[in-house]
Amino acid sequence: MATEYKTWQIGDVKVTRVLEQEAPLPPEALIANIDPDRLKEHESWLKPHFMNEEGQIVLSIHALVVESGSKTIVVDTCMGNDRSLPMEMGPLHTSFLEDLEAIVKREQVDYVMCTHLHFDHVGWNSMKVGDDFVPTFPNAKYLFAKAEYEHWVDGPEDENIDLRFGVQPVVDAGLHELVADDHAITDEIALEPTPGHTPGHVSVTIESRGERAVITGDMVHHPVQLAEPGWGSHPDAIPDRAVQTRREFVDRYGDTDVLVIGTHFSGPTSGHIKKIGDSYRLESD
Repeated sequence: MATEYKTWQIGDVKVTRVLEQEAPLPPEALIANIDPDRLKEHESWLKPHFMNEEGQIVLSIHALVVESGSKTIVVDTCMGNDRSLPMEMGPLHTSFLEDLEAIVKREQVDYVMCTHLHFDHVGWNSMKVGDDFVPTFPNAKYLFAKAEYEHWVDGPEDENIDLRFGVQPVVDAGLHELVADDHAITDEIALEPTPGHTPGHVSVTIESRGERAVITGDMVHHPVQLAEPGWGSHPDAIPDRAVQTRREFVDRYGDTDVLVIGTHFSGPTSGHIKKIGDSYRLESD
């Protein structure tokens, strides 16, 4: 089956989605403190893109290639091939790298921006060559939010954090750069602090020629959490802060012209947050 690419044009900035995989799962497997009755109230706008007919939510794992001026940025690098993964999900053997290189060659990437260090966001930071894992993008600077990096390198162990494959090969090659959580990558692309899912989690904002967009990272996993920001995600490291961040995000971007591009949103992957009654929903174009 031919690979399906989704693209967006935000002013002069082009964004392309490169899919690694997409899968349905029971809502309670991802979303904490879910209210089944309230979820049913959202089914009319969640189906068919974000929820299937069986009531399972659909989760996408993809990278976003952002072209800004002369710079090419890959935001989050999915799960990767040939490595052990939590919950016995790996090793994977997908065509992701070939699909990505149909958009941009590995050597042409200028920056890799990881919203956080979970295994499904740093997996293709490295690739297996022989018996070793080496940086996939040899000419790129890999950007890690300083607070995120320092928390996990110096702090607690977490099975979702991938230092072995997603971080250490990059550090060993001298390709990483620690940046502030509001760092400007280009004149059009900047980071926005969205902590809670992890302590140093960041989202990515785009502003060009008066048009705006934001790439969520795991600040929100599924569109229903924009309508119900109090519903957490099981992997949230600081649940109360994650709820606060989602509420602030909805207040900031609800009923605006800002295009929200979800890092795990399936189907159209993007939309605008619209207030409907006492709640919000993601309306896709």
